[in-house]
Amino acid sequence: MFCFLLRKDKGEFEQEARFILALKLYELGKLSSGKAAELAGMSRIDFLMKLGRYKVSPFQVDLDEILKEARK
Repeated sequence: MFCFLLRKDKGEFEQEARFILALKLYELGKLSSGKAAELAGMSRIDFLMKLGRYKVSPFQVDLDEILKEARK
């Protein structure tokens, strides 16, 4: 059903779903870019290049850690 709504065949839908899962886990800091790329079934470079389409920076920072350091 979702394949039809997104106008993708089953294979394209599954590939996009894997990428989006990998993207979110990367964005949350749960996976490295290499592991996220592996989950998405693509090279690390391709994964990092595709992040911009979803407005996710390839540069992940831990804001809590930065704030801790700034308070010192």
